[in-house]
Amino acid sequence: MDDLRAKYLGAIAGARDEAALEELRVAAVGKKGEVSLAMRELGRMTPEERQTAGPKLNALKDEINSALAAKKAALGDAALDERLRTEWLDVTLPGRSRPQGSVHPVSQVTDEVTTIFADMGFAVAEGPQIESDWYNFDALNIPAEHPTRTEMDTFYMHRDPGDNRPPHVLRTHTSPVQIRAMQAQGAPIRVIAPGRVYRADYDQTHTPMFHQIEGLAIDRDISMANLKWCLEEFCRAFFEVDKVELRFRASHFPFTEPSAEVDLRCSWEGGQLKVGEGDDWMEILGSGMVHPSVLRAGEIDPEIWQGFAFGIGIDRLAMLKYGMPDLRAFFDSDLRWLRHYGFSALDVPSLRGGLSR
Repeated sequence: MDDLRAKYLGAIAGARDEAALEELRVAAVGKKGEVSLAMRELGRMTPEERQTAGPKLNALKDEINSALAAKKAALGDAALDERLRTEWLDVTLPGRSRPQGSVHPVSQVTDEVTTIFADMGFAVAEGPQIESDWYNFDALNIPAEHPTRTEMDTFYMHRDPGDNRPPHVLRTHTSPVQIRAMQAQGAPIRVIAPGRVYRADYDQTHTPMFHQIEGLAIDRDISMANLKWCLEEFCRAFFEVDKVELRFRASHFPFTEPSAEVDLRCSWEGGQLKVGEGDDWMEILGSGMVHPSVLRAGEIDPEIWQGFAFGIGIDRLAMLKYGMPDLRAFFDSDLRWLRHYGFSALDVPSLRGGLSR
């Protein structure tokens, strides 16, 4: 036993890594190790011999196990010291700024518009992007022969042969949300409906998917005068100017009567848009008084209630306010464009603090 003790304690003290230490553990106290085999010999000894050899073997096994544990801890401490010596950080060096994301202009302008109309008492309403043709067309007084209902202008969902369910489309405007809001809330009501819309068009100022925000206000005594005031206040706040001038031109939309295109007085001197001055006029939105048929589709009695509606392109507003020349760049995922036109996530639009800080 003295020879075993000297052999293994010396070898353990000289082990240079944990792999060598594991080999010594197996050789000494493993299932077939020398100490383990010696302990098996106890069964062949006389009782008097077992009383003497047994405690000594157990003590030797405990001593070897303790030496193994101590050496393993020492090797671990040495490895940590070496790692700390080679892997160091100079905390006096200036920190590197982490890449920061930004708010997309579409999201920023949506928040700006929502903030303005919320101050006027408009709530936000939402609806599905896949709509039945009833909500998208029929409920909005759009006749079956209207050109916008053709596949040249509208994306229709696929239907299997023999499928008799009503056709569904990717909504071409957020006006269906107005119908759903009227059905759910009744009158009086003041809501805006921002969201994605889809049309089969693609060029510098049109994309197959774009963003709109539509407004609806219904009460007993609402008139075009209320619509004009509402839009003037919106333009004044959105473009952050003291004075605006709007021009209403007679137009035709199936869902409003009378209908009007709204132009904004502006100047393009030097290629820069200046709102409220100059001799130019720029079309910015469509509007009108809600058609009685649309009120009926929304389950509201047109003999008692009346109201106005308007629709604005969010992407176009962003282009006008922040000088973006091409609508297609909104959806190219170009990091250079996003870094240039993006907004800080912490700069939340507010009428008091500013919309576009």
